Amino acid sequence: MIKVVRVKNKEEISKKAFEIMHELVTSNPKAVLGLATGSSPVGLYELMIRDHKENGTSYKDVTTFNLDEYVGLPKDHPESYYSFMHRNLFDGLDVKEENIHIPSSEGDLEERCDEYNEALSKQTIDLQILGIGSNGHIGFNEPDTPFDSVTHIVDLKESTIKDNARFFDDDISKVPTQAITMGISNVMAAKKIILIANGENKANAIRATVMGPVDEKVPASVLQNHPDVVIIIDEEAGSSLYKEKR
Repeated sequence: MIKVVRVKNKEEISKKAFEIMHELVTSNPKAVLGLATGSSPVGLYELMIRDHKENGTSYKDVTTFNLDEYVGLPKDHPESYYSFMHRNLFDGLDVKEENIHIPSSEGDLEERCDEYNEALSKQTIDLQILGIGSNGHIGFNEPDTPFDSVTHIVDLKESTIKDNARFFDDDISKVPTQAITMGISNVMAAKKIILIANGENKANAIRATVMGPVDEKVPASVLQNHPDVVIIIDEEAGSSLYKEKR
């Protein structure tokens, strides 16, 4: 079941997501968190760090699993998701490094996929944070990814590469063309899911996710089949909801 929460702007999106995150972590100090990268969750992560520093909310017993990682970037590259997560969240919390799980794209990629699936099979994610691509992807599960997929290597669509060029000096040639990502079935195994999106460029993807048919051409549409999904969006991202398609 999808619950849509509409707010005015990106700041309000982050606040609403943080309320849910804070309630979980304070009620369950050993919570397992599924985390996302990209610009969408940064405000949420800033609020988590501020709350930890000002109010002492602890993450020392929390376990985290990230959705994905670029193939071909070393961990110390500034745009690797390992670097992103430490810079934007982990360095500001007391989470233990051994409790942090981020897919590795080094070495034998099929082995890395198998290892991540094995780790995920031993845990149940209590809360999964998602962004959404303009083409409806979640994680790096591009259109036409099977709904029963598990952690796998994906060739990124041109639209995704263009969307992510802003993190690479707007130079498409610098953007990796592959990623390792949790599969859709891994995502759907979470007890609760929050999807956050802002901006008009996400409006069609949000409409298809909430109102369209459940179709592998729009990976996020599978969320209609999950029992507990909260989609938090600003006015622009929600501008196409419940309207006739133009």
